[in-house]
Order: sequence, then C-alpha cells, then structure tokens
Amino acid sequence: MGDYLIPLTGGLLIGLSAAALLLTQGRIAGIAGILYGAISGQADNLWRWLFLAGLLIGPILYHSLSGAPMPAASNLSFAYAIAGGLLVGIGTRIGSGCTSGHGVCGIGRRSVRSLVATCTFMATGITTVFVIRHLLGGV
Repeated sequence: MGDYLIPLTGGLLIGLSAAALLLTQGRIAGIAGILYGAISGQADNLWRWLFLAGLLIGPILYHSLSGAPMPAASNLSFAYAIAGGLLVGIGTRIGSGCTSGHGVCGIGRRSVRSLVATCTFMATGITTVFVIRHLLGGV
C-alpha cells in the first residue's frame, strides 16, 4: 500500500464523518464546540460523548488491527503541554471555533470567515515551527 493511502483514507473518513454529522444531526464537527457542549451538560449530550469516544477509540483500533506502531511518546514537559492547551483554548474562543470546525466544516460550507481563520491557523503554525526550529534551535 502506498504511503499516501493511509492519510488519504483518514482525510476521507474525516470528511465523511463531518458530512454525516451535518446531515444526520444538523451539527458542525468542530471538536471545541462538541467538547464544550459535552462538558457543559447540554441536553443533546449523548452524540457528543460518542463522537469524543470515537476520537479516542479510533486510533487505538487502527493501531491494534493494522499492526502499525504506536507513535513515540513526546518528551514535552507537562507544564508545556498545559500551557499549549490553554493557548489553544484561548485561540479557539478568540477565533470563534477550532481548526476542525473552520478548516473541515466551514470551508466546505464556503464560509469566508472560516477560510480566513484557517489561513491564519496555517500561517501561524508555519511561522511557529520556523521560529522554533531555525531561530531558537529547537525547544
């Protein structure tokens, strides 16, 4: 199997699941909104918890069934992980959504706001990697 087929299949499955959620539930597959709705106890909670469980169980099943090796654990400190999570959460609130909501669902719905948000996410990520790897010597 070509090296491109696994990510291509993953991308297709993400797109199909986002479309299925929109068609069956009328909901956008933005992870931040789904997580917030699940932990805030909204009335239509079951589908949110099932969606989140699928995000955790899917990779475990893939690695178990395919025999593909699990990714190596990160050597990132717990403090950096917490700080990164908080920054992502703040960015999600400021940007009115997360990368999955804007990038996968918003662009597919031809939202100009989502296109701008996704371009901003990508440019910021590229800039951050460049600064960390080339200007700071890797952290």
